[in-house]
Amino acid sequence: MSAAVRLPDFDDVVAAGARVAQVARETPILVHPALDAAAGAEVLVKAECLQVTGSFKIRGAMNRLAQMGAASRKAGVVAYSSGNHAQGVARAARLLGMPALIVMPSDAPQVKVDGVLTDGGEVHLYDRNTESREDIAGRIAEARGAVVVPSFDDADIIAGQGTLGLEFARQVAARGAPLDHLVCCAGGGGLITGVALACEGVSPGTRVWTAEPEGHDDWARSLAAGEVVANAPGTRSFCDAILTPAPGVLTFPLGKRLLAGGLVVSDAEVRDAMRFAFRHLKIVAEPGGAAALATATRGLPETMRGSRVGVIVTGGNVDAALFSEVIRSNS
Repeated sequence: MSAAVRLPDFDDVVAAGARVAQVARETPILVHPALDAAAGAEVLVKAECLQVTGSFKIRGAMNRLAQMGAASRKAGVVAYSSGNHAQGVARAARLLGMPALIVMPSDAPQVKVDGVLTDGGEVHLYDRNTESREDIAGRIAEARGAVVVPSFDDADIIAGQGTLGLEFARQVAARGAPLDHLVCCAGGGGLITGVALACEGVSPGTRVWTAEPEGHDDWARSLAAGEVVANAPGTRSFCDAILTPAPGVLTFPLGKRLLAGGLVVSDAEVRDAMRFAFRHLKIVAEPGGAAALATATRGLPETMRGSRVGVIVTGGNVDAALFSEVIRSNS
């Protein structure tokens, strides 16, 4: 494999830990008997929705930007994201004294757009149905001499996200026993493959599973097929944070080697999980961030029953109007 597509490894995740520690906070593990009863297992929830900027994305962004040289920092960065990566890059750039422009879909939650602006980032809106965010970001970066920071298909991003897995494994070990299974939502796969790399190094017996919305389950289908299978064009879900066309060039080879398989949830089940998180765990989970929790609140697969299962709630950046509608509704 060429240097341009070098896959990260466990040592990269460990090295990222020192850089990420500059900004990321240690997020708690939450448990509840009602969740164990619903899931049919002992469930430990990693509440990464309480992370800086409201999601795990600050981890990868900080690891990537902190390694840029002085000249690159002066020109700044360009990123494309529906919101959480956008906020992570904007925050990391501000802390490192760098300009940042984020290409965001015009239907991105306003709370995520506002988060970028609050951190001093510029926002360029585009139509996700008719325009290519990659092309737009590339043109802007070329004009500015800036560096494009991908949201998932980048070795440093993956390694930075993997620090969540190191932290989770350490916290779980302090409770007496490792996880049998770990469920994490998957979009492009930067987080779940980083977490899987961490588990490979410190908790090799833990089986790692993707969680995705129905119709946008490219990871589940790709893992089953042993090759990348893309989503059908125009496929939608209200889990906006994890809607990517297909696994990445870097993330799929890692996932193919490290992941146990994929779980699929409906939008209705994700809504139920958001309500459960609010009522019992006292946290706000955005739709995409609640996908893994939904696999537990609806009842885990039989093969996971009676085991120790980790679930990551990856983000809490949801518009107030949508969250209010979900909490008030029963469907």
